[in-house]
Amino acid sequence: QVQLVESGGGLVQAGGSLLLPCVASGLTFSIYAMGWFRQAPGKEREFVATITWSGGSTDYADSVKGRFTISRDNAKNTVYLQMNDLKPEDTAVYYCAARRGYYGRRSPDEYDHWGQGTQVTISS
Repeated sequence: QVQLVESGGGLVQAGGSLLLPCVASGLTFSIYAMGWFRQAPGKEREFVATITWSGGSTDYADSVKGRFTISRDNAKNTVYLQMNDLKPEDTAVYYCAARRGYYGRRSPDEYDHWGQGTQVTISS
C-alpha cells in the first residue's frame, strides 16, 4: 500500500520559513518524480514544484520561484519543500504527489499517488 505522509505545516508570520518533508512508503521511490501542490479554500489545487526522480531537474510555479526549493533524498524516501519569505497568499493545504516516470508534470491529473496534506497558514 502506497503512503505519502506530509508534515511540517503550521502557523508562521509573513517573511518566515517552513520546511515540509513528505515521506513515501510502499513504492520504489527512486523511479517516481515528485511534486508539491497546494489548495486554498474555495480554489482549485495548484502546482507548486516538481522534481525528477534523480533530483537533477526541478520546475516551479512563477508565484514561488526564488522563494521555494524542492529537493529529495532517495535514500530516505523523502521529498522536501523549503519555503522562505512566506506570504499570506501562500496559505493553503500543501500536498505531495508521486508520478511514475522521470519527469514531473504541472497537472495534478498526471500523478498516481497523493498524501493527505498539511496546513500552512501565514499571518500578515
